[in-house]
Amino acid sequence: MKRILIENTYIVTMNEKREVYRNGSILIEGDKIVKIGKVDRDSLGENVEIYDGKGKIILPGFVNTHVHLSQQMGRGIADDVDLLTWLRERVWPYESSFDLEDSYISSLACCGEMIKSGVTTFLESGGQYVEGMVRAVAESGIRGCLSKSVMDEGEGLPKTWQKTKEEELQVQKELYDKYNNTHEGRIKIWFGLRTIFNNSDDLIKETKKLADELNTGIHMHVGEIPGENEYVKKKNGLSTVEHLNSLGALGPNLLAVHTVWLTDREIDLFKLYDVKVSHNPGAAMKVVLGFARIPEMLEKGILVSIGTDGAPSNNRMDMMREIYLTSLIHKGRTLNPKVLPAEKILEMATINGAKCALLDKEIGSLEVGKKADLIVINEKTLHSLPVHDPIGNIVYAMSSENVESTMCNGKWLMKNRVLTFVDENKLMEKLIEQSEKIQKKAGINIPDRFPVINIF
Repeated sequence: MKRILIENTYIVTMNEKREVYRNGSILIEGDKIVKIGKVDRDSLGENVEIYDGKGKIILPGFVNTHVHLSQQMGRGIADDVDLLTWLRERVWPYESSFDLEDSYISSLACCGEMIKSGVTTFLESGGQYVEGMVRAVAESGIRGCLSKSVMDEGEGLPKTWQKTKEEELQVQKELYDKYNNTHEGRIKIWFGLRTIFNNSDDLIKETKKLADELNTGIHMHVGEIPGENEYVKKKNGLSTVEHLNSLGALGPNLLAVHTVWLTDREIDLFKLYDVKVSHNPGAAMKVVLGFARIPEMLEKGILVSIGTDGAPSNNRMDMMREIYLTSLIHKGRTLNPKVLPAEKILEMATINGAKCALLDKEIGSLEVGKKADLIVINEKTLHSLPVHDPIGNIVYAMSSENVESTMCNGKWLMKNRVLTFVDENKLMEKLIEQSEKIQKKAGINIPDRFPVINIF
């Protein structure tokens, strides 16, 4: 069995006591951590890979709790537009022009970008070709909870997406039976409810029932815009969250994404039913959703994690940037510099994310017996030195450039800034080729922002 020793390093465990080892070591055998803290190198023999961790920081891999793999090739197609234009005139035409190969290329590129910013686990909120996502996750070595984007009603849906409740439930069950817990257990199948605009009450209730039976999660956009609550109140007399509560849909296996427009009572309902939250600050600001009341949720004891969202809404699948944004916006909103300290932000990106993924028994902290999902951060860059406070520097000063290596399940997915599973240059060429094809097929024309002079 392959063994890897990372030695002489600063280890941030994120265990229950939040212990940190200075000049510590971590020993990996196969896909698990077997020793941490002090490891006698001489007792290991010759069959061990040594990784010099001097001047490095070891962290649990980040958990990105909201991303759209199938939107990676749509980066830049919907900038500076309102949400409904973004959705109905740009993103839906784009996504509905996909085929299986497009899904695979988009997913592989998205996995690569996440890995380069330290992500070892992600939660996909739903695309149409889950098989393409599975192939990309299998090849890249990352850990993913995958969902189909499920919709059985709503205005503006492309014809190819118009499905019945029965069809959507059946295909999700088939995906679960075929792919859940495959590829060394790295792939999990969740159920996806796109939005309250696009999901009937019966579909929501049946999805919750099936997810409970199969002990899996539900991924749903909740409370994104004021118009969402207005729509649900007009239709049902209740806000989104209160209506979901009336349907019996709230529970510990529901991941609610964005959650910007929640009342005090709705936050209390989240706490009561242990609903999990994915906070996406970059997307929320760029698409002008607003500022989620994250400090208030955390104070109530609600489990909040961090996600990037998709490329058309955030443009960057970079968890290090998202961590930095999270650290800033709530200080500005509350005018309180202590409201979300660096250590709390790091919890949101690691152990909280693992709990939101329903995987905290396996990942989210560096402990003996857990999976070897970790990242190596090189602190020696001009933008991050000096390091007086390592935790503070990770959150406030460092960037994805500092992520030197990424490991999932005991395997290096990136080592010394080089992806191990793909030729990155060839992947970028394919990404450009496929994205141009999709844009033409979808009929999306992006106007020039300045006069362009073509030189022939």
